[in-house]
Amino acid sequence: MGKPKRERSLSDSEAQAVARNLRVSPRKLNLVAGLIRGKPVDAAIADLEFSRKRIAQDVKKCVMSAVANAENNHGLDVNELVVSEAFVGKNLIMRRFAARGRGRASSITKPFSQITVIVRQKVEEEGAKPARKKSKAAKPAAKEAKGGAKEAKGAAKKPAAAAKKSGKAKPAAKETA
Repeated sequence: MGKPKRERSLSDSEAQAVARNLRVSPRKLNLVAGLIRGKPVDAAIADLEFSRKRIAQDVKKCVMSAVANAENNHGLDVNELVVSEAFVGKNLIMRRFAARGRGRASSITKPFSQITVIVRQKVEEEGAKPARKKSKAAKPAAKEAKGGAKEAKGAAKKPAAAAKKSGKAKPAAKETA
């Protein structure tokens, strides 16, 4: 006669882990979370292992916990996991004071934060082809081909304008009054 089981909020190919009460500001923790978003799990763990941020070790524990949840609780393949989401939230703030001159006090805030890591199993569809992106080297070549014809037309009409663009224009004579 207990409460009914709560519906699962994630899909079947996802697992999550939450690390709470991390003694770092949410803004600083979000920098580390940005390092791992969208990366494969093994690459994310490697990045966190060699990060110079102090909080990276706690984030690494959270990622490894999410991987363990995916493997043990949901039966997902560890080699195909990707960090799909990593978001940061506020937690409690300890307030302290620092004594100042003339008997006054100023406040010191010591913020805590939490991070939620969601890992998702990559789903490879056999029929779908990955979309190809144009390489950066191809874009300038296309611009030169388009822009080169325009510059040639403009150079024939206005040779002085072309000289100004190339930086070989004669300096203007200074007038003295």
